[in-house]
Amino acid sequence: MRSSRPAARPAERSSTPTVLALGLAAMVVAMAQTQVVPILTLLGTALHADSAGVSWVTTATLLSAAVFTPLLGRVGDLHGKKQTLVAVLVVMVLGSLLASLTTSLGLLLVGRVMQGSATAIFPLALSIVRDQVPHEKLHGAMALVSSTLAFGSGLSLVVTGLLTQGGDPDYHSVFWFSTAVSVLALLAVLFLVPDGGHRVGGRVDVPGTLVLAAFLVLLLLGISQGHTWGWGSGKVIGCFAGAVVMAAVWVLVELKVSSPLVDMRMFAHRQVAMTNLAGLLVGFAAFTQFIGISYLVQMPERIAGYGFTASVLRASVEYLLPGSLVALVAAPVGGVLVRRIGARLTLAISGLVGAGGFAWLAFGHGRSASVICAGLFTGVAIAFGYAAMPALIAASVPVQQTGIANGINSISRSMGSAIASAVVTSLLASRTMAGLPAGIELPQESQFTLSFAIAVGAMGLTVVVALAGLAKDRNRSTLVAQSATAGDERSAPGTSTDSAAARPAAAGQPNRSAE
Repeated sequence: MRSSRPAARPAERSSTPTVLALGLAAMVVAMAQTQVVPILTLLGTALHADSAGVSWVTTATLLSAAVFTPLLGRVGDLHGKKQTLVAVLVVMVLGSLLASLTTSLGLLLVGRVMQGSATAIFPLALSIVRDQVPHEKLHGAMALVSSTLAFGSGLSLVVTGLLTQGGDPDYHSVFWFSTAVSVLALLAVLFLVPDGGHRVGGRVDVPGTLVLAAFLVLLLLGISQGHTWGWGSGKVIGCFAGAVVMAAVWVLVELKVSSPLVDMRMFAHRQVAMTNLAGLLVGFAAFTQFIGISYLVQMPERIAGYGFTASVLRASVEYLLPGSLVALVAAPVGGVLVRRIGARLTLAISGLVGAGGFAWLAFGHGRSASVICAGLFTGVAIAFGYAAMPALIAASVPVQQTGIANGINSISRSMGSAIASAVVTSLLASRTMAGLPAGIELPQESQFTLSFAIAVGAMGLTVVVALAGLAKDRNRSTLVAQSATAGDERSAPGTSTDSAAARPAAAGQPNRSAE
């Protein structure tokens, strides 16, 4: 069922304000995910919590994102993307405001759960872009919105470092900044993003949503808490075993309900499955860059014999921000590459550039200039990967499933980030330096080399996925044709076309001409 209020054709309005507003909204996602990482120790001191308790400040957001991202992506597909996006931003504002005012760890966790729902902003923003942006600008717009994830992560680290400098830092200022940016994004979406777009109506698959949430929570809980609980502990093994059971139950539920949350044929479709695998690999590499470089440059050179004794602020501004800035600049280039050579080859280039950058980090991290330059390469790689994946998803699923498909892809990237955090943290803790003063534990330099080498492997696998896993682009204009046809359908319901390649895929059927 289509909306009774068809949107104006994308070509009839300037799409620039819409894309900028959606990019700002997507940036809120990245800021919510990384803003607390530099201040975990400060939070523990201020809230009188141990490291295990403070770790839930990040875990709560991750689990909330796992639950709400696919659900809200589907709600947007069914009942209106802008309305859903506005509602999510309102919850984000309220969650940030609660975190700004509280001095209780419990209430802070509630605020972080509310902030975690903001992860759904990204797939909703991409769905609106697909509905509203003229087809000739679609790839560049998707790439620009995607690039704000990397830029927002870097900006958040810098702002957090600036706001918590001095002898009496206050973590509340970090959340006040988050509140202000969220309010700005909400106003931008309200006034600059047009209403309407493609919606199909219907009901949310409640059983499928609950079982999927249980699966993702158990899986991500085991990954994120594995280092704290112990990888061989009953808790972690129980989480992973429960996740396997819930995954099987979810498949059975989705095959039986009349209106499933996710059409299982979407997962069987090679383009979608391989794109989600690429999302996991790129997400792993992106977070390995962030956490690996951050820890490396803060190592006390006089004691450890390596590192640069950088403060949190210096680590963010000097070593991490350049990669985030170059990602913002490289994103439009990625959009051009997607349009000219196809998303598949753009993803392969992402893997090659990223593998080179991480190899430089692994074996040339002895000088500041090398770390910064290598970070520029990995930043470009991540931008190209983020530019390619939305285009692959959009060309592989029908327009009415864009939100849920991008939501699942977002979860795959989040899962990659969680795995990277667990792997890097475990590696750095597994082999420490001997002969240090009492109370000081520092990882051996070889553990950083190994962490970056694993990221080389992840980006190398991305090349394999792109070239061997994804089908060749038989018709690079498929996404353009789908966008143009969707615009025609919005303005003239019931209009048909004789071109099989130009028709949006039937409900539940990916458009195989994109292969």
